[in-house]
Amino acid sequence: MSGTNQISSLLSEALEAVASANSVKELEAVDNKYLSRKSGLLTSILKSLKDLPIDERKQLGSAANEARQRLEQAMSEAKEKFQSPIADTSFDPTLPGISHRIGAVHPITRVIDRICESFHGMGFTIARGPEIETDYYNFEALNFPPDHPARDMQDTFYIEGGLLLRTHTTPVQVRELEKSKPPVKIITPGKTYRNEAISTRSYCVFHQVDGFLVDEGVTMADLKGVLVAFCRDFFGEELKLRFRPSFFPFTEPSAEVDISCFLCGGKGCQLCKYEGWLEILGCGMIDPNVLDKVGYDSEKYTGYAFGMGVERIAMLKYKINDIRLFYENDIRFIRQFK
Repeated sequence: MSGTNQISSLLSEALEAVASANSVKELEAVDNKYLSRKSGLLTSILKSLKDLPIDERKQLGSAANEARQRLEQAMSEAKEKFQSPIADTSFDPTLPGISHRIGAVHPITRVIDRICESFHGMGFTIARGPEIETDYYNFEALNFPPDHPARDMQDTFYIEGGLLLRTHTTPVQVRELEKSKPPVKIITPGKTYRNEAISTRSYCVFHQVDGFLVDEGVTMADLKGVLVAFCRDFFGEELKLRFRPSFFPFTEPSAEVDISCFLCGGKGCQLCKYEGWLEILGCGMIDPNVLDKVGYDSEKYTGYAFGMGVERIAMLKYKINDIRLFYENDIRFIRQFK
């Protein structure tokens, strides 16, 4: 077989192989067989031209180069066919898109942020503490001796090693006072735990925001001014509120703050148990025993403290009648607070 006929035969064979290839991998095999620099069949012919007479070398060289170019072009077109995306006729670009469901900030988070914003505007800084506490910080340092009857007010979750899940965020007050010097003006938002029966109005997990101020000459009038300002900022300027005597082991004197029922306007309804008032927080002047525990001179310094349940305030603000809704993770409930 003459050289030109051999080249023509190899080209036909290679083009047929390209046409029958079903993948890029098969095309690569054709490329290695015919065009590889080391062992390709067409490449071998080109390498052998140096041993031929000049006239025959020109003729075969021209034919081999032309065959190489045709094969490379066929290979390139075949690769584009395999690499081009296949049209999806099932997709209709005129159809409306599928919107993504946007989440919402949980109402508890909203209320905590709003409370912190209000007190931050009055000069309070924010501090946080551990949810797993010692008996000392949760009870003893707050004027709860081991046999104090007030311990019965808080059903505690005890864990190993003499530790417990904190029943209020007031232990953060002790921790902050231990490491600070007056004046100290702090709020302490956080999660708390009590072993309570779950119902529409109580849950075993809840959130609190405590606050306190210790300095020289602090009085009950200062406490009242701060809480009146907060309540009117949070619930509205037209709000009616009252202070009534109460008891807490770590404050003396102590009080609770009630606001007029927003549902009945103070006339009496099921929400306010027909009293016209809703309790929102407890407060009082810090007991001198607590100040002595943290190394403060209770003859020189005085302070006030207050604490509020976030869930109760959220229920009042958003008119929610079941505390369990906050913890059931029902997305329909959460989406109402976008």
